[in-house]
Amino acid sequence: MIPPTPRLPEARALIDLDRYFVVHAPRQTGKTTALEALASELTAEGDTAALMFSCETAKAAGEDVALAESLLLDSLRDAAEWSGWPEELLPPDPWPQSSPGSRLRAALREWCRRSPRRVVLLLDEIDGLQGNSMISILSQLRDGHNSRPKGRPFPASVVLCGLRDVRDYKVACGGDADRSNPISPFNIVTKSLRLGDFTAGQIGELYDQHTEATGQEFTKDAVDRAFELTQGQPWLVNALAHEIIVEMGVTDAVTVARVDEAKERLIRARAMHLDSLMAR
Repeated sequence: MIPPTPRLPEARALIDLDRYFVVHAPRQTGKTTALEALASELTAEGDTAALMFSCETAKAAGEDVALAESLLLDSLRDAAEWSGWPEELLPPDPWPQSSPGSRLRAALREWCRRSPRRVVLLLDEIDGLQGNSMISILSQLRDGHNSRPKGRPFPASVVLCGLRDVRDYKVACGGDADRSNPISPFNIVTKSLRLGDFTAGQIGELYDQHTEATGQEFTKDAVDRAFELTQGQPWLVNALAHEIIVEMGVTDAVTVARVDEAKERLIRARAMHLDSLMAR
């Protein structure tokens, strides 16, 4: 496994500056792994409660804002309870009462008011939100963000993690990607980070870990060929190696010819993630 947090070097600096920002990349790129590691590192330092939770279940809510809020708050609480944090860091139970369309903002405000640490939220699978649900959730985050200078408690930093860049979220919510709107829920996003792919050196490092564990080598030419074919896309890098070692059952040194054979097998198999990568 490649160390995850160095793949997002700007994220830590933005969180330290209390920024709200987007991290995006295709599926199976390592977004969740990198952000989970970042949240753990931040929390371990002692002055931040950094929590990552998934918005995926909220997809079932569709345009139902109240249901989307309930599902998000359930997901947030589950993540907090499984975190192993001491009780003083956990969100309030029950959540404060509030009208639909303001429940997330009220819940986060009350949690931050009670918390002895600054709260940082990382919302994974933000693409799960749809239509009015997405607009409502992002608008509540915007309102809470803008009230912080008035002394109202709210998360110090929020990271929206998904497949899409900010422009694409605007379009998904029915807006014009090329026009600025001062009350848009997106105008608080200061930066959009694209999680990078592996370098040739990182592919070599990853495959060397396999060599150290098993004694099976990847020749330098094979590593170079893997980079040429994948351009470092993490799922493709791992899929090639898995195809060679597990599916093809190769036990001797991995050569360029084996890499090319694995590439052809993956293409013919039409693996689901190949379709996803092409679509995005």
